[in-house]
Amino acid sequence: MVQTQTHTLALPGADLVYDVRGPLPPAGGQPVLFMIGQPMTADGFTVLAGHFEDRTVVTYDPRGLGRSVRSDGGTDNTPQQQATDLHALIGALGAGPVDVFASSGGAVTALELVATHPGDVATLVAHEPPLSTVLPDAAGAERARAGFNDAYEAKGWGAGMAAFIAMTSWQGEFTDEYFAQPAPDPAMFGMPVEDDGTRDDPLLSKRSWAVTDYRPDVAALAAAPTRIVVAVGEESAGTYTARTAVATAALLGQEATVFPSHHGGFLGGEFGYAGKPEEFAVKLRSVL
Repeated sequence: MVQTQTHTLALPGADLVYDVRGPLPPAGGQPVLFMIGQPMTADGFTVLAGHFEDRTVVTYDPRGLGRSVRSDGGTDNTPQQQATDLHALIGALGAGPVDVFASSGGAVTALELVATHPGDVATLVAHEPPLSTVLPDAAGAERARAGFNDAYEAKGWGAGMAAFIAMTSWQGEFTDEYFAQPAPDPAMFGMPVEDDGTRDDPLLSKRSWAVTDYRPDVAALAAAPTRIVVAVGEESAGTYTARTAVATAALLGQEATVFPSHHGGFLGGEFGYAGKPEEFAVKLRSVL
């Protein structure tokens, strides 16, 4: 088993905690492989990283999430700040250009990183970036997002998460039929009905709205030397993040590359949402 070393990079307004699996500089001449998410932290990549023991893999907790404590007084999670942090981390490691596998909100951060620091990334695999702005029903997606946020603010985490699951599992555009549905019962999803009073969840609050509001800079991405692959899960077809992935790929003049499983297809059950990590890793290795 490859040894994991955990470090902290002091940045203006935050201490960024990251993990390095393998040697630096990497062995075999291959680039360092970053695995990034948002709001998911480094622990979500444990199983996937284990399938890349021949590569030096770096994971991290984004600013203000998990172990990476903020001191800047901010609570919002923006792709621009996170890309700045990643650029600083790549520079501190002397690792660029790196390969990046980026999941969900992490894929949005990675697109901003490539647009603003094109020399940092050799190959980017952007898996299901949740970009409402690229959808033909962008206004409907924003309304659906406001719906799960309203449920969260009114009744707490269980109600908000049940509404979030309803949104992200909906097939196709957000039509009147979607908005006519009754509010889902948290108990049906195994969620708590009780309200614990907290309202700081990075997924259900407004803290990460800048992620889904982000608009990729297509011209900057096209001009970058980075090879960009937009990925979509085979089981995600028709859902919100599958549609955003397909639309993002089209913006970049490509078709989305199909990966095994669903939005969390690389997960090994860490969060009760297991995918097919072994098959996913095989596909990721072939794409890289």
